[in-house]
Amino acid sequence: MQTPFIIHNNEADEYFFEEGCYILEVSNTEKDESVSIARARLSPNTATHLHKLRHTIERYIIVSGEGVVTVGDLPETLVQANDVVIIPEDCPQMIRNTGDTDLIFFVVCNPRFIVDNYADC
Repeated sequence: MQTPFIIHNNEADEYFFEEGCYILEVSNTEKDESVSIARARLSPNTATHLHKLRHTIERYIIVSGEGVVTVGDLPETLVQANDVVIIPEDCPQMIRNTGDTDLIFFVVCNPRFIVDNYADC
């Protein structure tokens, strides 16, 4: 049985990831292999690289701002607060901020995100 635990986060731990956005790892630990949660921040007029995650299902939960997401064979789609984008494993994806403010979204990965599963397309 897993022991309960609490993760405290610090805004200063945000970093720029090679994908093209700022990441704050909210929960990504070996103590919880089944899922990871990150907050992503994309500046206005910027986009992530076209990429995919091997062996990982990803979900974007849009918190604020607006953008356009490209996922697999779907047409480019406008996303905004409260939208959820579900991205199967090995599926090419990118998101572009089309607004005047930061695009903020949570990224939930199952199983948890590991850098070795990231691949530019």
